[in-house]
Amino acid sequence: MRCQSGVEMEEASRTRASFSRRVLNGLLLCSGDMDHLDKYMKDKSFVLQLAVCGLRGVTRVILANNPLSGGLILTALYWASPWQGLLGTLGVLASTLTAVITGQDSVEVAGGHHGFNGMLVSLLMGVYSSAGDWYWWLLLPVFLGSATCVFLFSGLSSFLDHWDLPAAVFPFNIIIILYLLCTCPEHPYFPHHSVKPPGALEPNATELIALQVIRGIPLGVGQIFACGDLGPSLLILGAVFLYSPLLAVHALLGSTVGTLTGLSMAVRHESLYSGLSGFNGALGCMAVGGFFIFSLWTHLFAIASAFFSAYADIALSNLMGTVGLPACSWAATLVATLMLLLTGSLAAYRIPIGQVRAPERNLQLRSQWEAGNTEERESADV
Repeated sequence: MRCQSGVEMEEASRTRASFSRRVLNGLLLCSGDMDHLDKYMKDKSFVLQLAVCGLRGVTRVILANNPLSGGLILTALYWASPWQGLLGTLGVLASTLTAVITGQDSVEVAGGHHGFNGMLVSLLMGVYSSAGDWYWWLLLPVFLGSATCVFLFSGLSSFLDHWDLPAAVFPFNIIIILYLLCTCPEHPYFPHHSVKPPGALEPNATELIALQVIRGIPLGVGQIFACGDLGPSLLILGAVFLYSPLLAVHALLGSTVGTLTGLSMAVRHESLYSGLSGFNGALGCMAVGGFFIFSLWTHLFAIASAFFSAYADIALSNLMGTVGLPACSWAATLVATLMLLLTGSLAAYRIPIGQVRAPERNLQLRSQWEAGNTEERESADV
């Protein structure tokens, strides 16, 4: 009986170990860039391919490239506001279809490069519109703005490729500012909210609530997609974690740094509570975490980038807020571009734009490359 029970326990242990391996393999297949999905999609219908391209485009906002993460982010947006979710979906589809129609590079289209700017434009048009939800006339500028992003992205990419720099979200930042400048708070068809500078004095300011400030840290990640609700923001953070745990750590760390920067500059409490103080810091930190090989020095560099992005955001927000305009993600975009032009010892950790993968994969590829170089040197010495 004892021998039998021992055999049963051993079999149960092997079964559990086998199940754990299968679960781990399944999770690994769903994480990272999911390159294996591209081979599977080659002979599928155009509609299915368009859906996958769109979902990859959704994640490009957070420097990711995973359709499952894109699905989670869209779910979060619909959870927070069905109207915002619809605008985001229409924006990414409009820009992706425009790229297909105008014959943009098929690899870039498949990778979602032409979708994320259109999505951001549509989301911000919805957030700043003072006409309320389900204002169908807003779809006109949403479609036009999203489509225009494709042309700006293509032109800027050709220009910035000379320095191996990404066009990033420059098209989004340009289009949304032009749209808000063309309209006004009292516009008869497309009215929008006027933006207050984060440094504006509050006449009836209350004491800072610590729990609200802490709550604003995960909201800073959600604000990358103009989402100010805690539950959906945590789901967005989970989508980042599915793609890359390292990138999720950078996102949360960058938002924390941005919040601390806002506290040091005594910005309005609402900016701290809503996560608006943190999202540029999160983007600045993620940019270094995504475009540089992970190491102690590049991690510290990412934190410095988050501080720089957050301070620059406060300065630009105060400047543009004087005319009622938001600074959007100009600060993080400009800072990240400057960081990618860095020279010196840290430049050795820089990854060429066309070779960027999930941070864990980048680290693995670098280790393999260094091991290969070591073997080559040893064989040459012999």
